[in-house]
Amino acid sequence: MPLKEAFKLAVQSLWANKMRSILTLLGVIIGVASVIMVVTLTNGAKQFVTSKVNTYGAAVVTISRMPQTFITIEEFVEFQKRKFVTYDDYRAVLSDCKSCASVGAQRSNSRGNVVRGTQSTTDSQIRGWTWTMPALSNLDLAAGRSFTEIEDTHSAHVAIVGSDIEDNVLGPGDPLGKEIHVDGVPFTVIGVGQSQGKMFGNSMDNWVSIPLTTFLERYGAQGSLVIYVDSGGGGAVMEGVSDELRAIMRVRRHLAPDKPDTFSVDSSATFQNLLGNILNNFGAVVVAIAAISLVIGGIVIMNIMLVTVTERTREIGVRKALGARRRDVLLQFLIESAVLASCGGGLGVVLGIGAAKIITLAIGFPSVVAFWSIAVGLIVSASVGLFFGIYPAYKASSLDPIAALRAEM
Repeated sequence: MPLKEAFKLAVQSLWANKMRSILTLLGVIIGVASVIMVVTLTNGAKQFVTSKVNTYGAAVVTISRMPQTFITIEEFVEFQKRKFVTYDDYRAVLSDCKSCASVGAQRSNSRGNVVRGTQSTTDSQIRGWTWTMPALSNLDLAAGRSFTEIEDTHSAHVAIVGSDIEDNVLGPGDPLGKEIHVDGVPFTVIGVGQSQGKMFGNSMDNWVSIPLTTFLERYGAQGSLVIYVDSGGGGAVMEGVSDELRAIMRVRRHLAPDKPDTFSVDSSATFQNLLGNILNNFGAVVVAIAAISLVIGGIVIMNIMLVTVTERTREIGVRKALGARRRDVLLQFLIESAVLASCGGGLGVVLGIGAAKIITLAIGFPSVVAFWSIAVGLIVSASVGLFFGIYPAYKASSLDPIAALRAEM
């Protein structure tokens, strides 16, 4: 029998039992959709993390009170007992670090009021930045300029704002030179950052940056800074700078050689590596669950195909009596199970991508479609259909035509 004819007969048979075919597909659909959705969200998260790491540059090292990542509540409690990283620490690193290409520091408040005329926000992030921080964070400006060293040193009342502040507070017209009140204190806008979009439903453009010295005068010294250092290179260069920073901080805190650090030195790769491992492990767990769904779906397909063989025993006998060969019957039933599973794989791909995009729209979690995952999903689903269709197809092809013709309708 020509392959085209076998395919046509298989599709006609499946179409004649639409509801049963759809119910048979559920296991395959769920398995493939789970894999596609997880891969899409995982790729989006990895791309986002990579872009954020690159925002601070691949050669950036940070000094902070707490590490970028920790696992347990006990660790968090222990880290909370540490001393603050202070402005004096920043000045010491700035003067003593011989290998550092550039040094900056920041402190921030998660919520602040920004007002101009009748327009205002109540949940803007207020950042205190040294004059080097815009360059260290690769901040691209849509308009204006960044701080100067003199403005930082003399606690100038100037500000760089995110695009949300421009849109919602500054209003139409040229934003540069306009005055805003940040928690009641006037500042002149000198720059506007380019839009960074949303993450987990929260805008990343609702911020105001002011000189760090101004920030400390306004909000006080009771808070910990994060010191940013451009090491000037990766690999061994970054490790050497990290060691030098650790030595400077240990001397400042009078730590004995046998005492652990009371601060954290992290490179830009620390968070990326940890989150990458978490995402990979999470993906592996979900893929394992999806594999179980596919196996269950395959078993369901096999059982339904066995029922189909029983129901169509007389039809098989007629076809064999009219000259159909054993391989023709075998091919027809294999194609039926493969088409059935492939349709489930196709629906699973569509549903998986759709679910990932809905999550992105709902909470802003990034998603990136990996075309290799679509190919894998379709190939795996078709393979499941072929594998679990072998026994029913073999049973159908092995029927004796005379016995099949005597079967009850």
